[in-house]
Amino acid sequence: MGEGVRAAFGLAGGLALFLFGMENMSRALQQAAGERMRGFLRRITRTPLTGALAGLLVTAVLQSSSATTVMVIGFVSAGLMELPQAVAVVFGANVGTTMTAQLVAFRLADWVFPILFAGVLVWLLARRERTRQLGLAVFSFGLLFDGIEVLSGAMAPLAEHPVFLRWMTQVRHTPLLGLLLGTGMTLVVQSSSATIAVRQAGPDGIHSVLGLAGALPILLGDNIGTTITAVLAAVGQPTDARRTAAAHCCFNLSGSVVCLLTLPWMTRLVEAVSPKGPELEVLARQIANAHTLFNLLCTLVWLPLTPVMVRLVCKLVPQPQSSR
Repeated sequence: MGEGVRAAFGLAGGLALFLFGMENMSRALQQAAGERMRGFLRRITRTPLTGALAGLLVTAVLQSSSATTVMVIGFVSAGLMELPQAVAVVFGANVGTTMTAQLVAFRLADWVFPILFAGVLVWLLARRERTRQLGLAVFSFGLLFDGIEVLSGAMAPLAEHPVFLRWMTQVRHTPLLGLLLGTGMTLVVQSSSATIAVRQAGPDGIHSVLGLAGALPILLGDNIGTTITAVLAAVGQPTDARRTAAAHCCFNLSGSVVCLLTLPWMTRLVEAVSPKGPELEVLARQIANAHTLFNLLCTLVWLPLTPVMVRLVCKLVPQPQSSR
């Protein structure tokens, strides 16, 4: 088997493990939380601030902003949540989803097998279904990190390939190209957490060429690409559900454009709030902090402007004439 084919299989396998672990962890946590999580989300979203906090907390637990957004779209479709409430929850969900990148930055490679063993042990021995689901979530969490290790090993040969390194150099010096690359990757994979983790797990050779300045535009593209899940979930749904998906798109798109235009200042801000040291050693944490900063700053800007966002999406997605 050729080296290129072996690397491609490794990338595909590592990504499959990561996505499978992420999806199963989210599903298991949803099963463990049950109706309590849904009831909590419905009750605590009376103001934009509490709605954003609810979205943050629920997404931090579920480890998936897509799961929270799809849940909210379902509530709006069923008439259980008004559009302003849903928009605020979406803002908070974007902050909560950054928890995954922060966890990945801890590099828990040495703990993967103990985590896997502990998770499957709880799943096998527990008698209560909720406890079994928590065990499955822990096992899936370990599987997620195992996938990252496979990805890192598969990407190592790319660090020495001149064509790939030349392409990464172009990405670093052409931010718009990085933005498009991140958007395309996330549209295909359907998970911004996965594409961000790929960069955090990249070998030193790629990190040395890409650097933080090159990784940030791709990160911004990831945030644009992740909106496709909400868009697909809203297809065929009532008008306010589609407006909720539109708010998710407007939030990420507006923030990405502003950050791309102020990229040098954004880079310095991320460096200021991240650990000091050689870039190769701190880049994974810098990427995680950049993801958190981006979504936190966008939420702080947009939260007081929730009524403006509501009016904007009402214009973008007008009520059908027959429904008026």
